[in-house]
Amino acid sequence: MTFAFALIAVDPVLAQENPICAEQSETLVNMIEGFVQLTTGLGVMGLLIVWQGDSLMEMFTMNQEQQAGFKQHKRKALKSATVLVLLGPIFTLLGSSMELPIANCVDLIPF
Repeated sequence: MTFAFALIAVDPVLAQENPICAEQSETLVNMIEGFVQLTTGLGVMGLLIVWQGDSLMEMFTMNQEQQAGFKQHKRKALKSATVLVLLGPIFTLLGSSMELPIANCVDLIPF
C-alpha cells in the first residue's frame, strides 16, 4: 500500500524536475533553438561578408604589411565562425554526457 502511494506521490515531483522540457514550455525550447540557428546563420553570413571585403581590399592594396593584416583578419574571422558553428554541437555532446536536463530536450545543432 505504501509502495503504491509512493509511486503516485513521487510521479508529479518527477514530472516537475525539468521545467524546460515540460510540454507547457515548448515555446521556450523553440525560442532557444531559433536563437542558436539565427546567431549561427548571422555569424556565417558575417564571415562571408568579412572574407569578401578583406579579399577585395587585399586586391587593391600594394603595401605588404596591409595585405598581411587583411590575411590575419580573415583568419581571425574564420576561427570565430568555426567556434560559433561548433559551439552548439559541443554543448549538446557535453550536456548529454554530463546529464544536463536542458541537453535532452533542446537541439542546439544549428544545421
